[in-house]
Amino acid sequence: MDGLGVLVLIVGAFYSTVAFLLRKQIAADDPYNSYRKNMGKAILLGLELLVAADIIRTVAVSPTIENVLTLGLVVLIRTFLSISLQVELEGRWPWQRGAPRPAETAGR
Repeated sequence: MDGLGVLVLIVGAFYSTVAFLLRKQIAADDPYNSYRKNMGKAILLGLELLVAADIIRTVAVSPTIENVLTLGLVVLIRTFLSISLQVELEGRWPWQRGAPRPAETAGR
């Protein structure tokens, strides 16, 4: 799972960069925002896989109190990073999915 998480990060970064370079030449929409969005999605998916790997490792290998507390801290930090990235990408909290984005209501 760790390897898969890292692979998702690498492939996502590669895909985002290639798409950015191609869009920049085509100049269709805002290439920078598309690049940030693609990169953010890859990071979010990679973080989810790395959290899953940590959970599996802690439960399967050696579920000691120290390992469980370490896992809790790692999951807490990665969850904070995931939420921060999601707010940065979407402009709203994850539990506000149905609400319009701030930029959408500003033009009204």
